[in-house]
Amino acid sequence: MSGTCSSVWNLLIEIVLVYGFDLGIAGSAWGTVSAQVGAALVYVVLIGRSVQREGAAVRPHAATIRAAAVVGGQLVLRTGTLLLAITGATAVASRIGDADVAAHQVAFQLWWFLALALDAVAIAGQAMIGRFLGADDPLQARAAARRMIEWSVIAGLVLGGLVVLARPWLVPLFTEDPAVRTLALDVLWLVAALQPLNAVVFVLDGVLIGAGDARYLAGAMASATFLVFVPGAALVLGLDGTLVWLWVVICLFMAARLVGNVTRFLGGGWQVTGAVRHR
Repeated sequence: MSGTCSSVWNLLIEIVLVYGFDLGIAGSAWGTVSAQVGAALVYVVLIGRSVQREGAAVRPHAATIRAAAVVGGQLVLRTGTLLLAITGATAVASRIGDADVAAHQVAFQLWWFLALALDAVAIAGQAMIGRFLGADDPLQARAAARRMIEWSVIAGLVLGGLVVLARPWLVPLFTEDPAVRTLALDVLWLVAALQPLNAVVFVLDGVLIGAGDARYLAGAMASATFLVFVPGAALVLGLDGTLVWLWVVICLFMAARLVGNVTRFLGGGWQVTGAVRHR
């Protein structure tokens, strides 16, 4: 609710400052600053009330902070190596050609949009798995994970089919350039094929994050990036490969992530029960 109010305030104050007072970029910046500061103050007030109501201590707890920092560092490593692969793919596409990088962006933006849609199940999985494992119920956690995988595969198949069917009219929404259109239409076949695979990868990300298995996720992501994507992208550059070959490398990268996540899920090492995961 506070986030929505902040966004509405940001919009209104920017309209007043930019159009009413003709402050341009400076007005837009001040509008954003005021909205962010206001939201932060509201957050502090709400937290303060909650602390008083629950009688909670506000003194920093060193052990808890260290534990959070360790998990946060592992998630930063995981996300950082993923961003390295994403940025690297764009860098390689830009070196293949102008039309290629444009087509890559069309395909990638669609891939990213669908990834966010599929990731909704993973977000739910984080909460559900954390709840079941925290309640010492690993069997229910595994059953819930299995059901989420099943639904995600169905969603991935549906989305992949929609991409295939919508290709002819989706691409013209992004570009009028014939060369870019041709390349994007070719790459979207791979984007469609990736959807069921992506679905399983994302939901298992959520399962493992909910289980507090961030250390494994960080290692698996780094391995997929440096052992599969980086050599593959370098090979595409070295052999003057096409944009389609770059997307084949992206497919292999996602397949490596799939192998890592599925291996961990089947092995059961993530099913550590209790409110605190001891490492």
